[in-house]
Amino acid sequence: MTNLAYLYLLSPLHTGGTSQEGNLVGIARESHTDLPYLPSSSIRGRLRAATPKSDRTKLWGNTIEDVTSATTNSTQTQASTENQTTSATTSTAVTNLIQGALWVGDAALLWFPVPSLSHGVVWVSSPFLLRRWMRLTNNKLPMPEVGSFSKANSKNLYLKDAIFKATDLKKWNEKNQWRQYLPPGSQETNTISQVLVLSDQDCQVLIQSSLWRQVKVKLDDKKNVDGGFRYEEAIPPETVMFFPWGSTEATNGQASDASATLKSILQKKDAVWQLGGQESLGRGFVELWSN
Repeated sequence: MTNLAYLYLLSPLHTGGTSQEGNLVGIARESHTDLPYLPSSSIRGRLRAATPKSDRTKLWGNTIEDVTSATTNSTQTQASTENQTTSATTSTAVTNLIQGALWVGDAALLWFPVPSLSHGVVWVSSPFLLRRWMRLTNNKLPMPEVGSFSKANSKNLYLKDAIFKATDLKKWNEKNQWRQYLPPGSQETNTISQVLVLSDQDCQVLIQSSLWRQVKVKLDDKKNVDGGFRYEEAIPPETVMFFPWGSTEATNGQASDASATLKSILQKKDAVWQLGGQESLGRGFVELWSN
């Protein structure tokens, strides 16, 4: 069974890119779209840490560190005991890798905030972003038209360097119908009032140009610049993301209990999580929930 969980970013999220181009420290990007995403390994590690110790192995399996530690402890026990046969049996039992009852997917963009000189902040998405979200939902929502704007508009819309004429913007047919395309269950998403569906190309360009970029320099003991500078990327606050999760097939009837345990963790009220890197800089604070 596949479930969906959602992220509402409360601070910039740095996801730790694997490459660096010049003086730009990038973030993790999808290879086929070049769009930012949050790797499932980061999400899984944080969820595992939030799980009670008594349930961690059952839900998430053990880790290489667990195996290494168990092997070391078992070897030390084996060397200090006279019962060699019993110690060897214990060592074999604790060093096996155990499959967890749950799996977690990568987190993808759903709605992305873009500054507007004419309308404040507008959240944008595209048919591509909405389509892969709707593939995982039970709701058979129709695809909004490109140019659908949630607000009655009689003036041009300015987004970054792009200008959208008022005559090109389309109003959703029914009042507040656009809220069906926002994930429920969060007070933060209820504050979103302006959403716009763009073409895939326009949306990608605006996302790339609206990423959070911070200039970092290294200072010496006298507060002088030591060397050059670099830019660090991050996904901006107010972004809405989602990721799938579910139970593995080889859980021997434990799937329902494991899913219920994770749902109880994700549905804690007013819980703020921290994901990604640069924790000491206040990066990665998110609201995380599952419906």
